[in-house]
Amino acid sequence: MSQITLLLFLAGLAGAYANPFGERSSPTVTLDSATVTGVSSGSVNEFLGIPFAQPPIGNLRFRLPQGLPPYNTSFSATTYGHACPQQAAELPAVLGFLVEAFEYSTNNTFNFVIPSAEDCLTLNVIAPADVAPDSKLPVVVWIYGGGFEGGGTNQYNGSVIVEKAISLGIPAVYVSMNYRVSAFGFLASQEVKDAGVGNLGLQDQRLALHWVQKYIGAFGGDPTKVTIWGQSAGAISVALQMVTNSGNPEGLFQAAFMQSGSPIPVGDITHGQKYYDALVYDTGCSSASDTLQCLRGVPYETLLDAMNQSPVIYSYQSLVLAWLPRVDGVFLTDDPQKLVQQGSVADVPFVTGDCDDEGTFYSFSTLNITTDTQFEEYVQTYWFPNATSTTIQELMQYYPDNIIQGSPFDTGVLNALTPQFKRLAAFQSDVIFQAPRRLFLQNRSGKQALWTYVNKRFKTVPFLGSFHGSDIFNVYGGQDMASYLVRFVSNLDPNGGTDLYWPQYTTAEPNMLEFLDGLIPQALTEDTYRVEAMEFLTNVTLTYPL
Repeated sequence: MSQITLLLFLAGLAGAYANPFGERSSPTVTLDSATVTGVSSGSVNEFLGIPFAQPPIGNLRFRLPQGLPPYNTSFSATTYGHACPQQAAELPAVLGFLVEAFEYSTNNTFNFVIPSAEDCLTLNVIAPADVAPDSKLPVVVWIYGGGFEGGGTNQYNGSVIVEKAISLGIPAVYVSMNYRVSAFGFLASQEVKDAGVGNLGLQDQRLALHWVQKYIGAFGGDPTKVTIWGQSAGAISVALQMVTNSGNPEGLFQAAFMQSGSPIPVGDITHGQKYYDALVYDTGCSSASDTLQCLRGVPYETLLDAMNQSPVIYSYQSLVLAWLPRVDGVFLTDDPQKLVQQGSVADVPFVTGDCDDEGTFYSFSTLNITTDTQFEEYVQTYWFPNATSTTIQELMQYYPDNIIQGSPFDTGVLNALTPQFKRLAAFQSDVIFQAPRRLFLQNRSGKQALWTYVNKRFKTVPFLGSFHGSDIFNVYGGQDMASYLVRFVSNLDPNGGTDLYWPQYTTAEPNMLEFLDGLIPQALTEDTYRVEAMEFLTNVTLTYPL
């Protein structure tokens, strides 16, 4: 779940956008009685910053998103809307150095700072330039990552995806939406539970999907052929959209594609009470009879400053996030992993995969952990405070301090930044990413069409290996994963063309596609690594959800 959201500009990419049609007038669509004017960009039309909900400001702050009345005033949709309020985060010094080195050596750019505002619920539609309202093209809806603490749609160039689909002869329409994050989107407490306003960021996404059903036909899209797709927190969001509402997708989507995210092990929304109480205290709302209503009236900057006092994804507790989806009794009626076990899953084809070294990014804030005792204390204190000492000791046996077994995996004695770094990275990789993915697949095997992958590219990046987010470059760079994606969006099957055939996953045949560096870009393997360790972790997280 990366706070790092990625904007991909590969060398020579700009040339792909040369306008083959010459000068064209600005594209327009009609929504209700309004004319919406977009921008022509090469062989695609872009409609940016379209509001899909009432601004969640004033008394609508910390409330369920409210739909808009019919559009009756024409407007321009030529620039991205503001991202939702972002939680301030600073990279650990060592990680910051590595990111700079990675950018320099690969010509890829990480984007950390994006304009944000509370009035942020907008979406974007990008379609082929020659599309017509009756084209009925398949639709892919992107949900960005950012650790549920940040992120925005303007960091991702959806034209790359539409161009790729056009080049493969299977044109598609791309949609992306902003949703509330951090305290604005995932406030958690008994007060929030009683008011029925938990998981607002997920509710924003759901409302945007309803908007797609109503309006995507005007852009040439087919509302019956929608695939939801995300990375990191966005992929987790996709998974949670699959398990909500007793697994009934309400016709909002027909398939799902998840990069580094599955149903995660989270408990009751009251697990976030201490962060809510701190927010209330820091904003001067402690003495209010209705603290939630008081927070609605707090000046924006005051609330933002208070939110920024809470831990972030690069704080010492790392992936034990302060603000994230939790069981609220409305959107999530139980721990998402238990919902999977109960069969509360949308019956649609899906793809889910991970990077090989998901945990490395999140193990730089704990470099002071150098001994077994410190590792044990860390896991007990932050991850599983209610677990027995015996459970923690057993976990340590499955994730030993043997650097050869740590992450970056398969790098031997290299990358041991501290005696415990690779151990922490292996544990964090599996507990939030790999083990939940495998649980998801194993429980859905034989019930729907499934595919899984592991990204092992950038394996030689020092200390990071095939780090969390590295597979973003495979898609927004227009590479082979983009081809698999758009074929899946079009045909509900990622296969076709000259890429390696990707067989479905079953428990009997746990096929897995590997994305590799070098002369052989893809290979087939089996999803059978660290079986006992992940089974143990799954049992622990089911017993002690975050």
